[in-house]
Amino acid sequence: MTTAFSGSYPLEQRAGEIERLLVQSQAMAPDTLAMLDRFGSMQGWACLDIGCGPGGITDLLSARVGPNGRVTGLDMNADFLAHARQKAPANVKFRHGDAYGSELAGGTFDLVHMRFVASTAGNPERLLKEAARLARPGGIVALQEPDGSTLNCHPPHPAWERLKSALLGAFKGVGADLELARKLYSVMYQFGLRDVQYRTALLGVRSTDPMIDYLPSTVESLRATVLKLQLCTEGDFNAALSECRAHLAKPGTSFTMYTVAQVWGRTA
Repeated sequence: MTTAFSGSYPLEQRAGEIERLLVQSQAMAPDTLAMLDRFGSMQGWACLDIGCGPGGITDLLSARVGPNGRVTGLDMNADFLAHARQKAPANVKFRHGDAYGSELAGGTFDLVHMRFVASTAGNPERLLKEAARLARPGGIVALQEPDGSTLNCHPPHPAWERLKSALLGAFKGVGADLELARKLYSVMYQFGLRDVQYRTALLGVRSTDPMIDYLPSTVESLRATVLKLQLCTEGDFNAALSECRAHLAKPGTSFTMYTVAQVWGRTA
């Protein structure tokens, strides 16, 4: 008997969470496209985006596979899926399911992709096992995961550092790993994928960019976990959010995001 397992994803569903994820996806689209370029022609492919949230990379995959291809987005959050379905192209479908045990038919996808699932929900080996099961023989399994240590702001500010510490501490406290990027190539190579490839990306954000609220808005979605783990008091939490946002709004302020490792390989 298989024990159910759905990871330890600590981000909460709150007002503004869908918008936060959509802004993040848009900012990361150019680097995602650069990874997809490495796969060659994807016309007619069947693709799966695990942990797609309110859209993930399903729109990018839709354009790549064309009308004869198909894209499936999988997520546990019914509200995210409802949003994603509103404007989905005809070749994209969404399914409610668990990344660790999707119940989808095995060996049916040319590409199985995950972004920020293994790092935030934990147990990457178990996720890889499910992804490899779903990919056809010779199909691609691709992960994009972060190294949160490169979340650095300039000019430096104490409120930024408090929120960064809360972000990393909250994920670590539930068994997740926001520095998975550092070892992702090794994890996927040792898993046994063939022809494992490796690419990194680092996004810079200015005070005028849509991603400028990334750190405060993400930590807001971790409020319950931050307070439960006593990483700070509620008063300090609210003050850090306000002070950090004021600092980020100043002209001339910028920050670097987490470094994203893009690693992919083929099944046997």
